[in-house]
Amino acid sequence: MGPTRAGEVYWVTGLSGAGKSTVAARLRERLIAAGRCCVLLDGDALRAVLGVEGDHHPDARRRLAFTYARLCRELAGQGLTVICATMSMFHDVRRWNREHIAGYREIYLKVPRDELARRDAKGLYAAAAAGTIDHVVGVHVEPEEPESPDLVIENHGDTSPEAAVDRICDVFAPEPSEPSRHEG
Repeated sequence: MGPTRAGEVYWVTGLSGAGKSTVAARLRERLIAAGRCCVLLDGDALRAVLGVEGDHHPDARRRLAFTYARLCRELAGQGLTVICATMSMFHDVRRWNREHIAGYREIYLKVPRDELARRDAKGLYAAAAAGTIDHVVGVHVEPEEPESPDLVIENHGDTSPEAAVDRICDVFAPEPSEPSRHEG
């Protein structure tokens, strides 16, 4: 068996309702089909695992984003392909990722706010408008949108998750982890 292949991190970011979890899950399926050893880290699931579901204050969000970043670095350092679906709208977190994670790929799912409010699967934007919750990024908290992501996928409601994954794979051209054994 040869040396461990260097890992990589697909950091899928965007506001709530942008499709991060869905796109990340489909990307994982595609990369596994290409022979990659993948792990999917979803922000909502990680909040539950870490026991921090209710704390959405900006300072808590930043600490959590750095926790995700360090976890991604650790797993990628073990040769895994890591897909992290996270809002993490902080310049300093993304800068840290670029400086500390080899194979870091930043994908920004950019969706207009009116489209996010229309989707509103979690009811966050409606609750924010009603005044029943606060600290909603994009409503009460201005996001620090990515300044130089590796890929921006703009979606005005007309891009399917599959089309988004196609774009990601076209840009990053994931190669099978083992050379093809087919000859001739």
